[in-house]
Amino acid sequence: MRTPLIAANWKMHKTVDEAEAFLKVFRRLTKDVTGVDIVIAPPFTALTAVVAGVQGSSIAVAGQDIFWEAEGAFTGAISPTLLLQTGATHVIIGHSERRQVFGDSDEAVNLKMRSALDFGLAPILCIGETLEERNNDETLIVLTRQICQGLDGLAGRNIAPLVVAYEPVWAIGTGHHATAEQAGQAHSHIRTTLREKFGKGAAGSCRIVYGGSVKAGNVRELVAQPEIDGALVGGASLDPESFFEIVEGGRVTTV
Repeated sequence: MRTPLIAANWKMHKTVDEAEAFLKVFRRLTKDVTGVDIVIAPPFTALTAVVAGVQGSSIAVAGQDIFWEAEGAFTGAISPTLLLQTGATHVIIGHSERRQVFGDSDEAVNLKMRSALDFGLAPILCIGETLEERNNDETLIVLTRQICQGLDGLAGRNIAPLVVAYEPVWAIGTGHHATAEQAGQAHSHIRTTLREKFGKGAAGSCRIVYGGSVKAGNVRELVAQPEIDGALVGGASLDPESFFEIVEGGRVTTV
């Protein structure tokens, strides 16, 4: 049985003071919440403050990206070792904004995935198709490519901590989201692809979450799908009450 995971991706939002204010409210709201794993991915500047703010709770903290080298002359990059020193345990890799705005290729995503797992970080691998690719009936082809290239060279024993986030690019920050049926079809395909690549046991242990304009009003319908194990939440995670409602809605037991 897989525990649902609800992750907040704050992107380029929240100062340290704003992050601390969020946590004061969110910690109070979630103090008795069970049956769900919660992850918060703040901007790098707020990482240590958020790690300190979640001490004594079960909330985990993620970086929004890493570089694959442990150290070196890579101006502006954050290595796995530097991220670990903040107290973060997870990292988002391959988000569509990293792919589209910053040019992260499938090969770069693969290097980051290998590095994260080598250093003991739990990766949240983001995959998803553009609107043009969906309109051309290429969704499943794109997902297969991104999974196979992003996880190239890894073995089933390596991927136990892996979370795959299906985020259709056309639904991120647009107010539109995949229907439960569309998301369910994509998640089933992802699970099948993982099973074919790594075997039934390894694929069954990985959590697959949905991202793309997730809100309190649609999360229950989404996580009711058999292969949807939670959500990666963007804009709706910036308000503690809103994010708490999504956490509560995402506490549907999956198998």
